[in-house]
Amino acid sequence: MKIYEIPNDADQETREKVADLLMGQMESIGKENAYELLMDSINLSLTENSCAHIFVAEYENTILGAAFLNLGISLDKGGYYIWLNDLFVHKEHRNQGIAKKLLLKVIYWAENHGIKGIELETGISNAATKALYNSLGFYDVVSKRYGFRF
Repeated sequence: MKIYEIPNDADQETREKVADLLMGQMESIGKENAYELLMDSINLSLTENSCAHIFVAEYENTILGAAFLNLGISLDKGGYYIWLNDLFVHKEHRNQGIAKKLLLKVIYWAENHGIKGIELETGISNAATKALYNSLGFYDVVSKRYGFRF
């Protein structure tokens, strides 16, 4: 298995493979135009000055998992941090350590790029994901996230 960052000049086929994988996560949200939104987001994230990065786990030319993240600047960390938007593994390939390998790749990348921390969120009842994060040194931060959409 190969874990790598999708380059900015990725071809259309690669972008579509990432979108196809992430549709598994978007379907639970129930958006009518989910694929279009995914392609727009992937294309935007791969522009030259984007703060977004996409890492994938690929085996035999099939993308099995992906991590989608954005860089932000944190006042309390004194520098860049990662907001891990999504960590997703295709349901047929879960419980094989793919999410852990993706997250370790993100951590390694962050350490080598002077990133000061990683933040993320998961569902309250998602015990398996919480166990993964805790096993890698992530800790609970008590907060309530709010959103606003235009």
